[in-house]
Amino acid sequence: MIADLVLNNAKAYIKGEILECNIAIEEGKFIKIGRQPQMPNADQKINLQGMLTLPGLIDAHVHLRDEKKSYKEDFISGTSAAAAGGFTTVLDMPNNQPLTNSVETLKNRLEIVKKRAIVNVGLFSEFPEKLSELPQISSENPIGFKLFMGNQVGGLNIDDDQALKEGFQTVGNINTVIAIHAEDKNQIMLNEQKLKQGKHDSIKDFLLVHTEQAEVQAIKRVLKASKDTNAQLHFCHVTSQQGLEAIKEEKKIGKKITCEVTPNHLMLSAADVTHYGMMAIMLPPLRDRNHQEALIRGVNQGDIDIIGSDHAPHTIEEKSANSVWEVKAGVPGLETTLPLMLTLVKKKWLPFQRLVELLAEKPAEIYGLTSKGKLEQGKDADITVIDYNQQWKIAASKFKSKAKFSLFDNWEVIGKPTKTFVNGNLVMDNNEIVANPGSGKIIRKEVTFKE
Repeated sequence: MIADLVLNNAKAYIKGEILECNIAIEEGKFIKIGRQPQMPNADQKINLQGMLTLPGLIDAHVHLRDEKKSYKEDFISGTSAAAAGGFTTVLDMPNNQPLTNSVETLKNRLEIVKKRAIVNVGLFSEFPEKLSELPQISSENPIGFKLFMGNQVGGLNIDDDQALKEGFQTVGNINTVIAIHAEDKNQIMLNEQKLKQGKHDSIKDFLLVHTEQAEVQAIKRVLKASKDTNAQLHFCHVTSQQGLEAIKEEKKIGKKITCEVTPNHLMLSAADVTHYGMMAIMLPPLRDRNHQEALIRGVNQGDIDIIGSDHAPHTIEEKSANSVWEVKAGVPGLETTLPLMLTLVKKKWLPFQRLVELLAEKPAEIYGLTSKGKLEQGKDADITVIDYNQQWKIAASKFKSKAKFSLFDNWEVIGKPTKTFVNGNLVMDNNEIVANPGSGKIIRKEVTFKE
């Protein structure tokens, strides 16, 4: 037998251990992982020179823009950023222009992805105008459904608890996930209205609008509305200690609930907002240090399931408005997440095993990506290769993303992705993209809609 590719001299993370081995790949799948004598001949061989080799990393929360927002990011630049950051699969959020919330908009977006993606991409859908449209949308196999609680996006009325319950019940009949942006719309609107009337528009005023109480209230509303439904809920970018506690309590009684945190909220606090200015505006915002510390504990103790970058590219002009109410919220993160997390491991703030769980194993489990997340025979040959000891400085000006800014610009980090393989193909080599647009695959969630 002749394999397509054999990777020699790997130090691979397999079942909780780092093992010296070689990896054989055929038709985009792992066919053998073992010592040299066990390897088949191959059309191509690559010596990994003892580099740390991980299952391909998965970022379950990105905004790749494109379509009418392609001036911020498109599928080529966004997935190139993913590959450069060591991510082999990314899951794209639906608050696009046009909004991804119908069969037509989902199909159109899938066609664009197919031609442009460098890595694997799964698409979320928003809720459609009518719940009766869900079976049609589910037939296109979106990776999940997204629900924004802070403002009305999509068709599900977030002001109506009964409508929420019906939406959760309907999607509960589909084998897929509802990803929640948890901020309470009414609290936010009331807070913002008061401050705008008083002509307040500083960064501190932004924090007074998007409070931790708004997050906690939204989490509790969602948990209540989902009671007695079969909905599988995933809370995006949790930022508050009380919000995390509410999720933990529901997990204890066996609810199908998971949650994520961003590197931004782990590494920074509200005290940093003054330093970074408008660039630090994101939703939910950075919190006080006690919340930051609670999130770090949650990551270490397993209460937080995954790390999601919430990669949200904007232009510099959109991040530099004079009024805080006009600044676009969000920051890029695909090219900084892995080195930041590796640095936490190096500083012994985070066990290495947890990093692999947070960025590969658990995202694959939550979103039903059964062929991904582990280096195992028969699974997709998605691989992230790391120079575990390289010390370097983050340089936003060199990002593959169109968003050439970062809150972590010039930070010194330890550990760098050096090669990214997607479906057995080398797509990034020493920060150079070596694959053509369209080489990535569309990730479809196999779902069954029950009447």
